[in-house]
Amino acid sequence: MSPSVKSKAESPSSPEDGDASASGREVSIELDMPRQRIAAWAVFGTIGGIILIIFMGTVAVWGGFVLVAIGLFRAYQLAQTFLRPPGTIVVNDKEVVLPRGVHSTNPIKVPPKDVTAVYFLRRSVPWNRSAPVLIVELGDKAMVYPRDWFAGEADQRRVVHALLAQRQS
Repeated sequence: MSPSVKSKAESPSSPEDGDASASGREVSIELDMPRQRIAAWAVFGTIGGIILIIFMGTVAVWGGFVLVAIGLFRAYQLAQTFLRPPGTIVVNDKEVVLPRGVHSTNPIKVPPKDVTAVYFLRRSVPWNRSAPVLIVELGDKAMVYPRDWFAGEADQRRVVHALLAQRQS
C-alpha cells in the first residue's frame, strides 16, 4: 500500500471541465465489435447445425437448418469486420456523424440541431442485446447502439454528454 494520501495527477488528455464537448472540442468514438463472439457463432452454429441435420430426427433437422443459417449469417458478419473499418460516432459544433452499423458504409451526417433526443435504455432492452442501449433520435428515426458496439460504457456516456451539450448550445 502506498504511503501517499494524494491522488495521482490527471491524465494530459483529460478535459479541464470534465466535458470535452462543452469546451468546443470534437468527440470521436470508434465502434468496437469483438470478433470472438461472432467467430464462435459462425463455427459452432454451422457445425452444430450440420450435426443436427445429419444425425437427428425431423424436428432437430429444422433446428439444424436454423443453426446453419445463423452460423452463415455470423460468418458474413465476421467477413465484414475484416473488409470494412469500424464506424465512428463524431460529434462537433458543425455536424453529428452516426454510423448505420458497426461496419456499415454511408453514415448519417446531420447538424446537431437535428438530434431530437438521446438516452439510454437499461431495462426495456431486446433479449439479444446487452444493456444499456444508446438511443439517438433524429426526428422520426432512431439510431440504436448496443453496449456490445463500444469498447466501454464510458464511451456511450461521452457520446450522450457531447450530444446533450450540443443541444444546449
